[in-house]
Amino acid sequence: MQEGKKSKATSLSILAIAGVEPYQVKAGEEYMNPKQLEHFRLILEAWRNQLRTEVDRTVSHMQDEAANFPDPADRATQEEEFSLELRNRDRERKLIKKIERTLQKIESEDFGFCESCGIEIGIRRLEARPTADLCIDCKTLAEIREKQMAG
Repeated sequence: MQEGKKSKATSLSILAIAGVEPYQVKAGEEYMNPKQLEHFRLILEAWRNQLRTEVDRTVSHMQDEAANFPDPADRATQEEEFSLELRNRDRERKLIKKIERTLQKIESEDFGFCESCGIEIGIRRLEARPTADLCIDCKTLAEIREKQMAG
């Protein structure tokens, strides 16, 4: 059972979606060179395409499944399912916009550097979260500030 879960989780990773292996940095290699930028462009485009496919699938699913159930409980259940799907798709739509902004950063060669302090975000962090625009230290500080404002 454990093996099945592991392979499913692995198949859902962003790198697996793009069909790429983790980037192997070579000694003395310049950070965010054309090869690295291409690596992340492939990842982001595959991720965006996968999300777009999900959106299309939801639309066709909702059209196919839409029925006017005579039973109010069945109708309410269907409406709740559609509401949850639409909420998920709205999150994905926002993520697609963020992916597109990140792809623009790659084109302008501004990708991979912290928007707050300007240092390198790092290959591994970007592979885990390709849309990251803060280094781990700045992100941690932002989260601490957020908690202080909420609490």
